[in-house]
Amino acid sequence: MTTSHNKAQTLHTLHKKGAPLILQNIWDAGSAKVAASSGAKAIATGSWSVASAFGYADGEQLPLELALDNIKRISDSVDLPVTMDIEAGYGKSPEDVGQTVTLALQNGAVGFNLEDQDITGSGLFSIDEQSSRIKAARTAADALDIPAFINARTDVFLQASADSDKAELFAEVQARSKSYQTAGADGLFVPGIIDADLIEELCKSCPLPINIMVMPGCPTNDELSKLGVSRISYGPGPYQAAMKLLEDECRKVYG
Repeated sequence: MTTSHNKAQTLHTLHKKGAPLILQNIWDAGSAKVAASSGAKAIATGSWSVASAFGYADGEQLPLELALDNIKRISDSVDLPVTMDIEAGYGKSPEDVGQTVTLALQNGAVGFNLEDQDITGSGLFSIDEQSSRIKAARTAADALDIPAFINARTDVFLQASADSDKAELFAEVQARSKSYQTAGADGLFVPGIIDADLIEELCKSCPLPINIMVMPGCPTNDELSKLGVSRISYGPGPYQAAMKLLEDECRKVYG
């Protein structure tokens, strides 16, 4: 079995411009094994899918204990790097985030998404607040001697209204990316950005590898590769597709 340290190093090397890491986000050990046997280079959970599979809503409604047990089962089921979606870190303070990261890594994760949405409020943590939280995450990983890949997620575009000024949103993302990198982030995840020109400019100007989520209106994977994206993830899509197939089959039987 590969050590957590080596798996974390491998996860870092998989982020390449022009040859992005593609992640079909999974939700349990069974779906992780399917992804691994199909050629996945790494395994990634999606919080929405994991929560739904357990009967909970997204937004840290799934008890952390269940999320940790799940990531351990996933990590034990495959010999690939596993990155966990820990949402906003199950707590507002840097100390809360550090504790969650410690537990996630102790249960087999070697990377994680950490978002800047304030789950308990209606907006985003300030740049300084989120940077402090990322710094605490890095400190926690360093304490375990695991070079975990911190994928800093910003919801600037995801929370924006339809009439928001894209130039202002883009400038905010750039400011956050620079501060997040300084705090210890290894990648920048920007769900909600689908404009090809903006994605290309972000890949050119941002100091961190860019992660884009597949969603309606988004460029194809080949196009995203050419734009300079380093990571492509599918969010809740795989889980929704699997549940739709199950629903269709059930309707045939129960009609």
